[in-house]
Amino acid sequence: MQRCASPPRADWQARFEALGFTFHSADGGYWNESACYQFSAAQIDELEAATAELHRLALAAVKHIVAEARCAQMLIPPPFVETVSTSWLQHAASLYGRFDLAYDGRHPPKLLEYNADTPTSVLEAAVAQWQWLGETQRPDQFNSLHEKLIARWRDLAAGWPSEQPVHFSCMKDNEEDRITVEYLRDTATQAGLETRFVYMEDLGWDGAAFTDVEDRAIKAWFKLYPWEWLMREPFGAHLATAGITIIEPPWKALLSNKAILAILWELFPDHPNLLPAYFSPDYLGADFVKKPFFSREGANVSFSGSRTEIKTDGPYGAEGFVYQARAELPEFDGFYPVIGAWIVGDEPAGIGIREDRTPITTNRSKFVPHFFG
Repeated sequence: MQRCASPPRADWQARFEALGFTFHSADGGYWNESACYQFSAAQIDELEAATAELHRLALAAVKHIVAEARCAQMLIPPPFVETVSTSWLQHAASLYGRFDLAYDGRHPPKLLEYNADTPTSVLEAAVAQWQWLGETQRPDQFNSLHEKLIARWRDLAAGWPSEQPVHFSCMKDNEEDRITVEYLRDTATQAGLETRFVYMEDLGWDGAAFTDVEDRAIKAWFKLYPWEWLMREPFGAHLATAGITIIEPPWKALLSNKAILAILWELFPDHPNLLPAYFSPDYLGADFVKKPFFSREGANVSFSGSRTEIKTDGPYGAEGFVYQARAELPEFDGFYPVIGAWIVGDEPAGIGIREDRTPITTNRSKFVPHFFG
């Protein structure tokens, strides 16, 4: 694994905008193709195997939490415990997720966290870096994300009523979320599904079903909106009786909570792809990372110990924290890369890389393409 200089394409901005990737230059430059990461085929094999293994561990953890009635420990509100448990026991299907990994190409990949419910950077990983690969004539890329998303939508639709449209939702005034949702909607359309869009703020409730702005009932719904928020919305109380299929399903709330890191270590201590994690720092040494259960985009994360202490601000933390041993993130030219390893259904589907000047990945961290061979 190495970070290589790479001359940017002369017209890359226009090329991306033709794909619908318009937020490429947000926050002073989100996309960075003046560099790229190179892997060997063996390293890609290791990342793929680690992704499959972490998916297996995650499913085992959900099975344990439901069987041992530990949903309350995962901060599932009491009215939703049955909803979450039933969705797992009835095998409610999942579309995708992203494991964030520390990896240096020499040691086993280590799980930093699992974005199981509302992972973003999917357009960048699936389409933008694939375009870059072809136009820069690099050998190959770990990336079957686009094709697997289309295939997964077909699998999901097979379990729904005939010709059931899928509504897609996100919040208003968030360009990245809207474009991410439109990309995922496009993959569903390519799979042959009828799709519609409705903003979260425009959802209605007619006493029996959720509705869109044209008062059409919503029976299948993809929401780029966290379950921990949804469960605490006033209209959330209707979800259990609305007869609605939701992607991601309720049981994914158990995995999107960073408390899952402590549960995983409890169930699989000393696993080579996990870092020690606990609900208290007492079991760790001087160097550890403190993460709120519901933190997003690196907010309210702090690094403590003998090495450099850093922290980020944000609105999270009142819900509690998990404490994780510090990973040895590699450093290349002053940048710390974190690998986002994608799972679609039950299959590894590729990687995307975000890098920052600090070991904490935030919404301002850069996306850098990769290749192998």
